[in-house]
Amino acid sequence: MADGRDPEGPDLKEMDEEALWELINDNRHRISLGVRPGILIPYLRQARVLTEMDEDEILSHHSLTNRSMRTSYMLDLLRTQGRNGAVALLESLMIHYPTLYTQITGRKPSTEPSRFSGLIKYSELTEYLVRAVTGMQKELQEARCEAGRMSARCASLESELGQIMGHQEQSQFLQSENERMRRHVCSLQQEVTKLKDEKCDLYVRYTSTIEEKSAVNIRLHDLNLQVYQLQMELQKAHTETEFHKRCSLRCALHAEAPHLQEEVRNLRCQLVKAEKLDPARQDILAQDLAEAIGSQAELAEQLRSYREENEKLLTDKQGLLEQREGLNLQVTQLTQDCDVHQQKNAVIQAQMKDLQTERDQAYLSRDEAQAMIARVLAEKDVLRCLLVELQEKVFSLQVSQSSRERQQGCDGSEVPWENPEPPTRRRLCRMDAVNPMCFNSENEDDAANSIRSRNAEPPGPESFRKREEVLYADSSLETETESLRDDFMFLPLEAEEKQSSRRPTSNGSIAVSPNRTSPPPFLMRSRQKAIRTNGRVLSISFQGDELLQQLAVIGGNKTGVFVHRLTEGSPAHTVGIGPGAQIVEVRCQQNQKALRMVLEDSTLEEAMWALGQTTGFCHLSLRPRQVDYEALLQQLHNNKASSGDSFYVRVNMSLPAGPGGTLAVSCDDILHVTNTWPAGTEDSWYASQVHPCQMVDLQSGTVPNYYRAQRLLIRAIEDVTFQAKTSQKKNEKGVRIVSTGRQGRNPLWVSVEGEKPKNTDAGDASTARSCVSLMPYTLVTPHHPPICRPVLLLPTVLGHILNKKLAGWQGFQLCEPDVLSPSEHASLLQRSEILEECEQGRNCCYTLKSVEKVMKKGIHCVLPLGLDCVRRLHRAEIFPIIIFISPSARSARKLRSKLQRHSQSEGQLLACSRDEEPLLDKLPCLYHSMAPDSWCDQASLLTSLRTIIWEEQRKIVWVEPDVW
Repeated sequence: MADGRDPEGPDLKEMDEEALWELINDNRHRISLGVRPGILIPYLRQARVLTEMDEDEILSHHSLTNRSMRTSYMLDLLRTQGRNGAVALLESLMIHYPTLYTQITGRKPSTEPSRFSGLIKYSELTEYLVRAVTGMQKELQEARCEAGRMSARCASLESELGQIMGHQEQSQFLQSENERMRRHVCSLQQEVTKLKDEKCDLYVRYTSTIEEKSAVNIRLHDLNLQVYQLQMELQKAHTETEFHKRCSLRCALHAEAPHLQEEVRNLRCQLVKAEKLDPARQDILAQDLAEAIGSQAELAEQLRSYREENEKLLTDKQGLLEQREGLNLQVTQLTQDCDVHQQKNAVIQAQMKDLQTERDQAYLSRDEAQAMIARVLAEKDVLRCLLVELQEKVFSLQVSQSSRERQQGCDGSEVPWENPEPPTRRRLCRMDAVNPMCFNSENEDDAANSIRSRNAEPPGPESFRKREEVLYADSSLETETESLRDDFMFLPLEAEEKQSSRRPTSNGSIAVSPNRTSPPPFLMRSRQKAIRTNGRVLSISFQGDELLQQLAVIGGNKTGVFVHRLTEGSPAHTVGIGPGAQIVEVRCQQNQKALRMVLEDSTLEEAMWALGQTTGFCHLSLRPRQVDYEALLQQLHNNKASSGDSFYVRVNMSLPAGPGGTLAVSCDDILHVTNTWPAGTEDSWYASQVHPCQMVDLQSGTVPNYYRAQRLLIRAIEDVTFQAKTSQKKNEKGVRIVSTGRQGRNPLWVSVEGEKPKNTDAGDASTARSCVSLMPYTLVTPHHPPICRPVLLLPTVLGHILNKKLAGWQGFQLCEPDVLSPSEHASLLQRSEILEECEQGRNCCYTLKSVEKVMKKGIHCVLPLGLDCVRRLHRAEIFPIIIFISPSARSARKLRSKLQRHSQSEGQLLACSRDEEPLLDKLPCLYHSMAPDSWCDQASLLTSLRTIIWEEQRKIVWVEPDVW
């Protein structure tokens, strides 16, 4: 309705009662929907257009069931008050609902006294505005508390979400293990099927063998019958021969003698033939019988072996069935756990969505509250200026009145007008503008009767008397300052005096003190400006363009980054930053994106880079640490330290010495970096080589910083690639290729958190994930193993040959595998305590417990394992001595007999060496490499190994984070 009116609208003082109520009735629907009666009633009570009975009837009448009905009923009551009711309603809307006031009247809201109708006195109006501001501050404090609780709740839910994601990853890993175990069970079932087929074949062969045996037995029985028949015929022939002899003796006839002799001769010939034929048959039969007996023994032996194999297969089958049942139970349990985790994840995601919605609403309400507070503070400053003007007028009137009374009362004595003696004025002091909740429960009754009360009733004379005692007592100011000293840090008064002359108002103009070039003495601030802090960290916001020209910093990752010097008159100096404050965090906007840089543990180079990135309005989080800052200055003054940086890195490339004190380093050297921003050098670090056995710095010098070393590393890789193409000879190791997925900045720096883009293409995301960054230096941490370290010999083919020989020496023992039950195997596998599976049996494994058992004896444990066990040992704080014996064709021939005993060949040894040598650079620790020409036979090799193990045991173990 106000769109067609003047920008300023009609003057309300010139409108009569009917025009005012016509204006209100035209917007009655808008007022009923957008106004809360409880907010306007205190002002209307103060303006005396509503009584206490009216207030109770509006707020608690049973027929008024909603806010719109109560507001409409309040308008009806105000209509009975005539013009005063309309004017008081519009003034209350101007204070509490300025937007609605502008829509109704077409005028901009203002708190100037000339815009009020005079229904409320200036003192009562000021007190009401003070109460309104106090209430708004209390609401703002409650909103901030609610926002803090919501942020804490969001953080706790984010941590729970991280745990759920970890459980989900674990469930995925268990599912993959389940699939692997299923595949393994299927393969075992196939093997069992094959064994069953072989068993059936054996049964068939056994049946055929039994049939052949029965056939042989039948043949043997036939042969025995034939022998028996021949024996009977022979006996019969002997009987007949004896009978014929007796007959021949008895027979006396000479004529029959020749015939008998001929017959005897025939019988003798037959007998000789029978005797000649019988031994041959007997030999044949004996030979056949021996063969049958031998084949029978062989068949019995085969039958016994088949029975043993059958019993063993039955035992294996029973074990596989039991294992299958256990795996089925584990699969069922894992499936149930996975379903439970998925349900929990779904519930948590729904809760996260609700919390994100509530968080967005809280952010919106916080922004609205901040905007309202800023507007209220601006209006308060305007009212304060008006109050100053009124006090000046009152003071001038009092002076003029006192001078007139003196002129009338004096008998001829006149006081000159130029030097009047003004009465003593008491200092104006704002009460409870910062902390309205400072009253305790014991003073609630007093606070209810005070001028600061929120009750609708006007204050009584006792409250004014109490106010006079509090306002004009000097102790009140000290008490207020002491109560604020714990929660606020004060800026110098000089910066405040510079800002007091020019103070922005709500419309963006500069409010100048009326009729004076400087504020009068009694309007000076009685306390310094306060900045709210969280704990011991102070947050300061100012214009951060060219921040490195505004302030200078010292320190590093060991001591922290401190403000050292400030440019006089710069924004950083104006807001009160002083030397000795530690810079904890820097926040700014870059390319319309929020950039947050945590400098609490950063190096000096990172801090300089981060401070150089700030543009526009920035936020600095500072922590006062004057004692640490003075200690750092003392160390720098005594040349005990060159900066506050101190960290150790492993060099992944060889760098030659150069001019200007450049340090020559080799690949895999350990450097102690003590200054990342040395004076007089560019793109360099100041570092020292470290003693291999003690934490002592040796030769010092400058080395390229991370980015320049990264360019040199790329160039060195290109040179190595070109040399590998042109020459077949193997050069000395010059680079170690280690990469990481972090892109853009130094992977050693992890303190920058930029705002992640919400909408990114899938192609760009995949490109960013696929990019890697070469690392010329990697961070390492020192470890001092207190006991004998395990020994791992590589390549594994040569290690299997030398492990038993080395374990036979005094001070060494071979690691033995442990036989585990299925439940123990599953438990240790879940805790990642199984180093490697043994080939001898399914549940026979090398575990951490077996290694620790040998180490507790104070001797070296010889590990017959591969490279995969190194990271598992590191997780258990066990750091093995890794020795790589580099073989050549000539040295491999020296071990030919040893290799043949272990069913290995020279080609397999060289192939294993070529496969395992590139994997050594991916280990997070250093290793020792033996040249092929450093030994001539097995005895000299074992002697060299013992010397190397003794030297490696004395060294410090440097371990880097596993970037793979």
